[in-house]
Amino acid sequence: MVNSGARAAVVLAVGIAMIPLVWLLATLVVKGIGPITDPDWWLRSERYGGAANAVVGTLVQTALATVISVPLGILVAVYLVEYSDGRSVLSRATTFMVDILSGVPSIVAALFVYAVWRTTLGLPRMGFLVAVALVLLMMPLVVRSTEEMLKIVPQDLREASYALGVPKWKTILRVVLPTALSGIVTGVMLAIARVMGESAPVLILVGSTKAMNWNPFDGNQESLPLMMVQQYGQGPSGFDRVWGAALSLVILVAIAYVGARVVSTVFAPKKS
Repeated sequence: MVNSGARAAVVLAVGIAMIPLVWLLATLVVKGIGPITDPDWWLRSERYGGAANAVVGTLVQTALATVISVPLGILVAVYLVEYSDGRSVLSRATTFMVDILSGVPSIVAALFVYAVWRTTLGLPRMGFLVAVALVLLMMPLVVRSTEEMLKIVPQDLREASYALGVPKWKTILRVVLPTALSGIVTGVMLAIARVMGESAPVLILVGSTKAMNWNPFDGNQESLPLMMVQQYGQGPSGFDRVWGAALSLVILVAIAYVGARVVSTVFAPKKS
């Protein structure tokens, strides 16, 4: 009876947790499906009634942040798990800074980049600065998730590789990382999903434009969060486009997640 009661409580908790998630997704689909079913939404910029410039800006800024933060985050996690003894000054300082950055609000990261790049160096507002701010938000998540995945790789796999004469760096590259690849990819996708919808960096570090701009190093560059803020400010007339941009963000995250899972499945160690 106790076991059945515990099972019922767990199932009930899952059902309660799913209610707001399903409700949110259903609301997004109902309110945002109208704009995104128009081909012009994906093919034309805001200047011509679409949102292609915002989609391109979001993808470019997120891709830049991912290219910078994922390799750095994975290498930091490899150091903490495989090379650090946990007692050195460097390892303790690294762990402390990762913990601190994990709780930094996006507005703080944006203001820091603004102070360094805009105020100190005098650089103009551009999409690349948004990517730099997103790196500060992504990297702690990548480090923490990768670190936890590397810790659960059985030590026997490492020792078996060492016994065959394989050096440590190659063991990490060919045995440890592929074994933990699925979990690492999941952590990376959670980090991408978290930063893709951040509005504070784009409001501070890049100007809006209704024209298409593929170059994050030159001029203003629109993004979906920035477009949502602007359309919301126009009142009820812009609410449909706000919901459309929100649903577009969810679709982009879902596509990226599915693609990442396919890649992790292809490159993960084959089970006999």
